[in-house]
Amino acid sequence: MSKKHPIISVTGSSGAGTTTVKSTFDQIFRREGIKTVSIEGDAFHRYDRAAMKAELQSRLDAGDATFSHFSYEANELEKLEDIFRTYGKTGEGETRHYVHDDKEAARWGTAPGSFTDWARFESGSDLLFYEGLHGAVVNEQVNISALADLKIGVVPVINLEWTQKIHRDKASRGYTTEAVTDVILRRMHAYVHCICPQFSETDINFQRVPVVDTSNPFIARWIPTADESLVVIRFKNPRGIDFPYLMSMIHDSWMTRANSLVIPGGKMDLAMQLIFTPMILRLVSESRRA
Repeated sequence: MSKKHPIISVTGSSGAGTTTVKSTFDQIFRREGIKTVSIEGDAFHRYDRAAMKAELQSRLDAGDATFSHFSYEANELEKLEDIFRTYGKTGEGETRHYVHDDKEAARWGTAPGSFTDWARFESGSDLLFYEGLHGAVVNEQVNISALADLKIGVVPVINLEWTQKIHRDKASRGYTTEAVTDVILRRMHAYVHCICPQFSETDINFQRVPVVDTSNPFIARWIPTADESLVVIRFKNPRGIDFPYLMSMIHDSWMTRANSLVIPGGKMDLAMQLIFTPMILRLVSESRRA
């Protein structure tokens, strides 16, 4: 953690909704005139698409059906840790982009499934923003969690997460339900052992809970809407959180525990604006005074 060069990390699995959360942060950054540098978790995959396909087959041939992008060893976590540490000390660092599709290929000038070259951050940023799979990892090799100043978990209940992933991958990537199901099954071991433990490290978790039936996400015809959901917001340390103010601003919200607030799903963006704006302003103010 660094007073002078703060880091915000948003962590969640594929299909959890971290990209939507990032857009809310981008709104806050623009409105408050805060200059950020952003890094994507996908940039720290160890393998490009072709190499990952080969590695998956090699693992399967060796009897390992659990290897996936969720796995620690499929990612350059030491590199991510080093960038967090370097940025915290100097405000400098580097990143790259993983090119997912033809649209991104046209933007970055490299083939889908490959990486762009590493490039240095623009100088003079107020903070570093990470969004991806592994922003709060603690294991025997790395402690990324200790280097972030504000850590947010995005964790829909599992059936909703699967529903969102199935619909996204079918719509944007052309996968079949069966193909997405195979990915979910392959990732389950690493989801339990690599993804879930991070949500004990995060400062605030947002868990969306549908209030419609999602018993079988593999045949769900549509994703539950925000108005068909509740969001449980859990604060690791509730000290300093003005719950009466939040409940007065977010109608139909209530507390279930001393550190947990439940809000209507359609109010998630408002809640994030109310919660994170003062936190971000405090981080930036402290960094400018340091």
